[in-house]
Amino acid sequence: MAVVDPPARSAGTRPSIPWHRQPAARSLFYHGLVALAALIMLYPILWLVGSSFKPPDEIWTNQTAILPIEPYPQNYPNGWAGFGGISFATFYRNSLFYATLGTLLSVSASAAVAYGFARVRFRGRRLWFAIMLLTLMLPTQVQIIPQYIVFKQLGWLNTFYPLLLPRIGGSAFFIFMIIQFIRSIPVDLDEAAMIDGANKIGIFLRVILPQLTPAIITAAIFSFYWTWDEFLVPLIYLNSPELYLVSLALRTFSDPSGQTDWGAIFAMSALSLLPVFVIFIAFQRYLVEGISTTGLKG
Repeated sequence: MAVVDPPARSAGTRPSIPWHRQPAARSLFYHGLVALAALIMLYPILWLVGSSFKPPDEIWTNQTAILPIEPYPQNYPNGWAGFGGISFATFYRNSLFYATLGTLLSVSASAAVAYGFARVRFRGRRLWFAIMLLTLMLPTQVQIIPQYIVFKQLGWLNTFYPLLLPRIGGSAFFIFMIIQFIRSIPVDLDEAAMIDGANKIGIFLRVILPQLTPAIITAAIFSFYWTWDEFLVPLIYLNSPELYLVSLALRTFSDPSGQTDWGAIFAMSALSLLPVFVIFIAFQRYLVEGISTTGLKG
């Protein structure tokens, strides 16, 4: 059987590349897909901000549009006035106090406990570490009833004590995350500090803690986010409107039995995103570094 040679390719011609294998087409497709996903994720926030500038009669008649037909900035003064003679400045002050102090307590305690588990040898360390990890599987709703009984007996209802005191022991999630970061720090640094006469506390404060900056900032960002958005626990313990956080104030602002000023609610909801957005922009470098390095081991 005779073998037929393939036709000779003319000089100067190149084989055609399918469009989906061309670098420019693949890059365009990839960036278009990412832009579409980003638009889907950001659309609720963009709609919220745009609806905060819509007049009351346009919010529900022009629902899908992001930009208002006629801007109505009066929603912000109306929302900032608050309700019951209490302005939203009080609610923002309460939220900033709770989120800032709660974050300081939780992150500082978590760093100290993580150092103890990672560097200090003591009896039952593995058992206590396993118990600490088991608390991650315990829903918050299970802890509410016994904690509420204890705080009621202490007379601490309608105060910030039930919200802040449980944070003194740290957070199991942050403890585990910081432990992984500490394990990436060479033990030789601890031994060198011990030779120089430093004790365990000195090693933690002078050697370990300065190197935990990315992990601590990452934990602080997450803690601030979760504390700022917390709703269930403050709803249970805080009864006076003067102590309400922003989350409780937004919920109280809506009146199912009457007419709700949705424009004012959207305006204050948009303002409530401002602190977390500013913190993310300011510390995103540490956030990425902390997340990318907490899983490494030395």
